Amino acid sequence: MKHDNVIGLLDVFTADLSLDRFHDFYLVMPFMGTDLGKLMKMERLSEDRVQYLVYQMLRGLKDLKPGNLAINEECELKILDFGLARQADSEMTGYVVTRWYRAPEVILSWMHYTQTVDIWSVGCIMAEMLLGKPLFKGNDHLDQLMEIMKITGTPTKEFTAKLQSEDARHYITKLPKLRKKDLRTLLPNVNPQAIHVLDSMLLLDPESRITAAEGLALPFFSEFREPEEETEAPPYDHSLDEAEQSVEQWKKLTFTEILTFHPSPAVAESKETAL
Repeated sequence: MKHDNVIGLLDVFTADLSLDRFHDFYLVMPFMGTDLGKLMKMERLSEDRVQYLVYQMLRGLKDLKPGNLAINEECELKILDFGLARQADSEMTGYVVTRWYRAPEVILSWMHYTQTVDIWSVGCIMAEMLLGKPLFKGNDHLDQLMEIMKITGTPTKEFTAKLQSEDARHYITKLPKLRKKDLRTLLPNVNPQAIHVLDSMLLLDPESRITAAEGLALPFFSEFREPEEETEAPPYDHSLDEAEQSVEQWKKLTFTEILTFHPSPAVAESKETAL
């Protein structure tokens, strides 16, 4: 998996010389220094850093929470953990990701999930960077939903009719009617272009949210854009993962992968220098 904004494997090696002695192996990855969650606790981020970090999230987008995002001293960001990221039609439950960054459709399992669950997470993280605290801080999954609707407003009848879960439809129709809040009142000193990004991401209807590609094209990120470098990674091949393998078969496959792995040029050069 090779992407500038996804943590990469620089090298993998083992000291064991044969398969029957194979017990340990070592993964070499870039040193990043800290994660976004820790950084936000240490300091309030400037708007230009928020721009650059959110731009990088969109480039390497998967389901996110701040602790999954590593940052080095140059403010370069890499995604460490894919969380819910998988085939869009795979089952996702309301208890898998950190609650405060969870898309509303995941909380109630109310409709088919698309990749815009990830866009919701980016919007939550971006708002937290600008606000200095989590935007939606629910105590449980229903309280989380209410915290969301205090800002987004309760769903329209048209959207409620699209919900696949009858229980979800019934629950939504019983809620008190709440009007959508203007994010400018919550973030009065924030660049209007940043507010537009949040308004495009934090929508209850996942079909109405922007995609990662659409997000990258918004004016807020224009100074960082390099469209020719915003290539999409090829789909991950799940065939081996889905095949039933014994522990011994996995061991053999892993050992073979280690022996045939080609390290990055920088690592290969440092090995030659050491020798």
